Amino acid sequence: MVRREIGQNLMNPSSSIIVFTSFSGIGFGLFFFLGFGLPAPRGMIAFIFMAMAFTLTLGGLVASTFHLGHPERALKAFTQWKTSWLSREAWLAIATLFFMIIYGIGLVFFGVAIGLLGYMGAALSLTTVYSTSMIYAQLKTVPRWNTPLTPALFLIISLTGGSILSGQREIALILLLATGIIQIIYWIKGDQAFARSGITMMSATGLGKGGTISMFEPPHTGTNYLLREFVHVVGRKHSSKLRMVSLLLMVGIPIALLSTPFNFWINIIASIFHLIGVLVSRWLFFAQAEHAVGVYYGERENK
Repeated sequence: MVRREIGQNLMNPSSSIIVFTSFSGIGFGLFFFLGFGLPAPRGMIAFIFMAMAFTLTLGGLVASTFHLGHPERALKAFTQWKTSWLSREAWLAIATLFFMIIYGIGLVFFGVAIGLLGYMGAALSLTTVYSTSMIYAQLKTVPRWNTPLTPALFLIISLTGGSILSGQREIALILLLATGIIQIIYWIKGDQAFARSGITMMSATGLGKGGTISMFEPPHTGTNYLLREFVHVVGRKHSSKLRMVSLLLMVGIPIALLSTPFNFWINIIASIFHLIGVLVSRWLFFAQAEHAVGVYYGERENK
């Protein structure tokens, strides 16, 4: 019964979190370039760029609330800023949007770029993405996430998406190559992370000092939150195909498109392919999380 129920949840990472981290990350990346005047639009053009950035960031932030059991309690996330990266992320996101709204008003209605506001918004944008990544990177119970490569990956993807949307082709081509390299290193290191962590059935249960132990019966007869959220088993062949698809969409096709003569619509199409690739990459990020609790439930035996 338990095995069947677990199997139904193995490959269902929360779509709201995938959308949140992907869309908001690219939105904040676009804010970063706009804050530094790359490009430096005015009037209606500035409105279009700002609208794209706000749509991506706000859309992602709203999507994140659907992951909560009680979305109406989302405001409580702001109360733990001293100890919680989630709370810091929430405050930093609000601060970023505040500075960028004022900066955007200057661009759209007055044709003026208030440099200090733009720089503050740009810095806060990347700090927000970093805070998002640290929600996962801080978890020692998920060895694949518990690495400096996690914030590096979130930040490079954010900047890459922002550079494509802002039309910074030369920068985008460099960042796309960097994204591909960091993503591949992250996968390679991540595949080895659980084995290097030393987490075993013995360490998970505190037993086994007198010899080797193995799972006889699951801890209970039904599923629970930890099993739904953190015990995902993705077949190696399946994950390899998805990784290739992700790299092709996130890096390969955008590089090919951006290597052609400049065209506004080429940039938009490259951005769409990149975003789809990021969504696939982020699905794998969560689906292959490998929480230490999986050992306790026998899901890491012989893996």
